[in-house]
This record gives sequence, C-alpha cells and structure tokens, in this order.
Amino acid sequence: MKEFQCGSLVPGCEWHTRHEEEAEVMRRAVDHMRQTHGETIIRESMIDAIRSRIERVRDAA
Repeated sequence: MKEFQCGSLVPGCEWHTRHEEEAEVMRRAVDHMRQTHGETIIRESMIDAIRSRIERVRDAA
C-alpha cells in the first residue's frame, strides 16, 4: 500500500490518499493539487516532489 500526505508538501493540508498502485496515488494527488490548491500547471518538479513523498505503509488488517 502506498500513501501520500499532502501536508508533507503543502504545510497545513490534512488531505491524504492511499492505494496499492503508485500511479493511482499520483493521479489522485495531482487532481487534489488542481482542485484544492489551484495548481493549473503541474510541472515535472511538482511530480518529483509528490513522488518523493509517497511512502509505503502497511495495510491495517
């Protein structure tokens, strides 16, 4: 399971997402950046920043 915590990139934001596939975590994170934080252009540096903050987490089974 992979997880992205937006607050690790945008201080104070409590949004997070989790999914098995990193690509889906990235898609959700980019969508969140557009809708919530008003990012109209997602540059490669933003993609790299998101990717570097995705962590592997254990399933809560």
